[in-house]
Amino acid sequence: MPLLENGQIVEDGWTLVQDDQSLPDGDILLPLSRLSEGLGRNGQGRLGVVLKPDERVESLKDALPRLDVVCLTFPIFRDGRAFTQARSLREHLHFKGNIRVSGHFLPDQYEFLLRCGVNQLAVPEGTDLGVWQKAHERITIAYQPSVLNEQPEGFAFRRYLSS
Repeated sequence: MPLLENGQIVEDGWTLVQDDQSLPDGDILLPLSRLSEGLGRNGQGRLGVVLKPDERVESLKDALPRLDVVCLTFPIFRDGRAFTQARSLREHLHFKGNIRVSGHFLPDQYEFLLRCGVNQLAVPEGTDLGVWQKAHERITIAYQPSVLNEQPEGFAFRRYLSS
């Protein structure tokens, strides 16, 4: 599945390893349940983890310096826990690597994902970049703080006035 990154479609060079597969060499994404196995491997390549919505980002705290990507999942587009997970990774755990989302999300959620710290989206083959670009440009004012370097506006601006 291709990735949407910085407004461009890029190829995904990562191998998603399932629970019953052996660990290959190269860049791999593992379920959280196999993270310790991935951290102990001798092979070459980068390491990433797939976090389900009901798994806590705090469980990654000690492993984050060794991870290049954390993939968050949307089982359905109405499940917003991945937004909270992304924000926690960036703001509380200070994760500097890539945060990817996969599953069921909508172009309407694109700007919100970016504001929470997501920088890669696993999108379906043949995705029309125009739809995603319009979604990105549609929202110009934000009322909540962001992990992006933005000038605060709206309601959340009051918190900066008293500083």
